[in-house]
Amino acid sequence: MRAYVRLMDAIAVAAAIAASVLLFAASLIVTWMVIYRALGHSTFWELESAVYLMVAAIFLGSPYCLKTRGHVGADLLGYFAPDALRRPLHIAIAVIGLLVCVYLAWIGGELAWKALAEGERTGSLWNPPRWPLYATMPIGLGLTALQYLAELFRQREPSA
Repeated sequence: MRAYVRLMDAIAVAAAIAASVLLFAASLIVTWMVIYRALGHSTFWELESAVYLMVAAIFLGSPYCLKTRGHVGADLLGYFAPDALRRPLHIAIAVIGLLVCVYLAWIGGELAWKALAEGERTGSLWNPPRWPLYATMPIGLGLTALQYLAELFRQREPSA
């Protein structure tokens, strides 16, 4: 189990680095767009591409956020709970989080598959396919579910 926890922690860090790169790219695109438009030019692709990058960054950064306890959590319950209930409460919250992430990853996978199979596009002037945007949901939430599993294996007390 320790090997799994270390592997998931490494994957979470790698995903966070990828998310950082995506956010940086989105900020460069938006900055370029503002400057380019201020010079009197017109473009059509940059806003949609920046949104795609930001959504992907949010989902890819989610496992790292869980690993570092950056998510909004039910810490207040654990703080006021008696010592005997803290560990079961931590486990119950992690199991609920795991199940929610698995469900949402499944739904996101179906959404991405449907968009790919039907050739769904955004309908804008640039008109990119929607499946890459939708595919970030099952990838990110799937990794977050695996990180919840690692948190269960980590067997540590929640911070109060």
